[in-house]
Order: sequence, then C-alpha cells, then structure tokens
Amino acid sequence: MCSGNICRSPMAAALFERRAAERGASPSVRSVGLLEAGVAAPPEVLEVMDGYGLDLRGHRSVVLDSTLVTGADLVVGMSLRHVQQAALADPDAWPRIFRLKELVRRGTWIGPRLPGQDAPSWLHAAHGDRTRAALVNLSPEDDVVDPYGGPLEGYVTVAEELDGLTTALAELLWPTP
Repeated sequence: MCSGNICRSPMAAALFERRAAERGASPSVRSVGLLEAGVAAPPEVLEVMDGYGLDLRGHRSVVLDSTLVTGADLVVGMSLRHVQQAALADPDAWPRIFRLKELVRRGTWIGPRLPGQDAPSWLHAAHGDRTRAALVNLSPEDDVVDPYGGPLEGYVTVAEELDGLTTALAELLWPTP
C-alpha cells in the first residue's frame, strides 16, 4: 500500500510476486493506495520496471477499503501513514499490518519461517511485542521514500530498495531448505 498506488506499491507488488515465484510460491498480491482510483503508473515507473522485465502498463490505481484489509493475510505499507490508514480501516488487523522495512527488519531479527511453520505463525512472531503506540511513531526510519514528481534517478533508487526488501521478505517467508 502507498499513497497514490501508482509508484511504490505497484513496483513492490510486481517485484514481490517475482521473488515469491522464484522460490516456488504464488501468493495473491494486490497493491492499493489512499487516493484516486483508476490512475495509471507514471512513465518513470514504467521505464524503471521495464529494466526489471516487469510491465506495469496495465496497472490502474485501486483505493484502500476495509474489506481489502480484513481479507488480507498481510498488509504492507510503504510509510507510517499507510499503516495508520490500514489499522483504522480494520483495527483487528493490526497484528498483520507492517511497513515493509519494519517487517523485513523484524523478520530478520526472528529469522525465516521454520520448516512446517505457517505464514500466520511467522507473522505473529514478527508482530511480537508491537503495540498500537507504534502508530504515533513519527520516525521515517521505516518509510520507503515516495519518488513521485522527482527525477528518474529517484525512481531507480526506490526500485532498487524495493527489490532488495521484497527479495529479503520472500527469503524470510519461503526459505530455501
């Protein structure tokens, strides 16, 4: 999830699907945003993702609603604002809502899924001792910067960061035996 659902979250979703598939997994991945529905990804996103062999030309933004949060096994936001909005949409989903950097950091700390461990159990362990007070933490430490409106180099940097984070998440969720 990101703000407009035209840059970070569609890039992350496409990269994560690829990394999961490389590990033999096929999760159902959707990207959403907080703003307007039906908007195409900007040319910079298309150009950068072409470099990864991923075509986002058919992507159109989708707006977050509570049913998407409620029905998700995992909700990943690019910034604190996105996590806050998802938690407001479905407060009971809090243990399954993370910023991407936060989830990778916490997942690295607890280690990859163990043989026989299901994803919900692993997410429960990653959630650990988090409290809702984290929703007022204004530190941008775990945010992925929004490249929208900036130079192409900013999109390249964000795509590289997202590729690293989604690769790490896929390795945590589907470790090689």
